[in-house]
Amino acid sequence: MDNLYAGAVDRTLTDEQLAAKAREGDAAAMEELYLRYRQPVFRIVYRSTRNTDEAEDIVQDVFLKAFERLHTFREQSRFSTWLMRIALNLCTDRARMRQRRQELLEREAEHKLAWSHPDSPDPLETVQENAFNEAFYTALRQLPDHHRQLIVLRDLEEMDYEEIARILGTSVGAVKLRVMRARRAFKVKLEPLLRAIGALE
Repeated sequence: MDNLYAGAVDRTLTDEQLAAKAREGDAAAMEELYLRYRQPVFRIVYRSTRNTDEAEDIVQDVFLKAFERLHTFREQSRFSTWLMRIALNLCTDRARMRQRRQELLEREAEHKLAWSHPDSPDPLETVQENAFNEAFYTALRQLPDHHRQLIVLRDLEEMDYEEIARILGTSVGAVKLRVMRARRAFKVKLEPLLRAIGALE
């Protein structure tokens, strides 16, 4: 999408003013919004996927969907909040698709193992986590979508509770409670992985 649109736009315009122009088909306004938010959206998406190619694909989908749905954008919330909500929803959709694929692969692997030689080593036993970073993101991927999103927004992107509340469409108090629960769930997933690599007594 880089350099897709021709023309110039007043870069002092607010996001909401640009959105209004883009809603009327102003390609330069669309490009300016894309340039402003491509990197922030990519960071959010990459934290969830840990795959550069997949993250790039999702980022493109985020902006395509946003521009298609500009007529639904209401200025009660900021454009950035509305855009991040689209990004999170697409990450959730992609994670569910990935989970379904993984379940199919695991069932196929179990079927093959059941017919393998009884003395054959279990390939799963050869897998060792040897770095904290890998353990961290493995635990993150194991979380339900709603917990993973909160860890990404609060602890990785370091967004404040107010911004997260706007993105999720809920209260600050509710966000604080959900973050606490998400961190608790994350700790349960992470600690066994850290013990396995000797990073936790």
